[in-house]
Amino acid sequence: MSKLPDFEAWAVFAKVAETGAFARAASELDLSKATVSKAVSRLEARMGASLFHRTSRRLSLTESGRAALERASRILSEGEAVEMETAAQSAIPRGRVRLAAPMSFGLLHLAPILPDFLARYPEVSVDLNLADEKIDLVAEGYDLAIRIARLADSSLLARRICEMRIMLVGAPGYFEAYGRPAHPRDLAHHRAFTYSNVESPETWRFSHATEGDETVTVSGQMRVNNSEALGAALRAGLGVALQPEFICWRDVLDGRLEAAMCDWSPPRPALHLVSPPGRLRPARVRVLFDFLVERLAAAAWTTNA
Repeated sequence: MSKLPDFEAWAVFAKVAETGAFARAASELDLSKATVSKAVSRLEARMGASLFHRTSRRLSLTESGRAALERASRILSEGEAVEMETAAQSAIPRGRVRLAAPMSFGLLHLAPILPDFLARYPEVSVDLNLADEKIDLVAEGYDLAIRIARLADSSLLARRICEMRIMLVGAPGYFEAYGRPAHPRDLAHHRAFTYSNVESPETWRFSHATEGDETVTVSGQMRVNNSEALGAALRAGLGVALQPEFICWRDVLDGRLEAAMCDWSPPRPALHLVSPPGRLRPARVRVLFDFLVERLAAAAWTTNA
């Protein structure tokens, strides 16, 4: 006998005993009569005993069948119950969603909108992890993640929300003191703050519509692993930096920082919402996914062109 019981066959046996006929059991289980008969025969072979007395007019339980029926009925009812509960949980937004996002983006733009989601879905809770390191959704059990990158091919499901513009910014006072760069090669003579969570922090790449691509090596006093940490030094007029628009847009709008070399574009990542493989998402995950797409795509800093 194999170690794993034949749960399906025991459930079929219980349904046959409940309905009193192979044909009726097959109809209720949406199986063929032959499949039902084979399931019962499979059990009888495993047990080495008959479970039913069969005649042309009547079906009745044997002594072995009566002894097994109570437990087999529990298998059937428990299976039906777990399917009903799981289906209900999948249909109604309820339970915990594990969500991962980059630190600055999560603090600036995700945390402020989550209260609206929680108010809209009071039976859903959110377990939010903020980190700039890339998280393995499948291995670490996350339902969703926000990624700001050019995504490599993978088995993850991804929804592109918007393009992210990267801007070369500095304070008005900095540009007055050191000049405004017009070409990437000018940056070799500027004080540049860099972001360390990339392969080559001091190597900046730009593209121009007519002049093509240009790469320049920069240097400066400060390197960080979180771009938001550069805000104070930039506003103080101590250097320039490549900043995601979602971090610096308010400073640019209010005049504390200015964009330079706007006709030269660094590589643009996109904001994606990713989830593990599998097309079916529980309702709690589906509603958060749709909420984030709706709210983030309409944010003031997004670039959808």
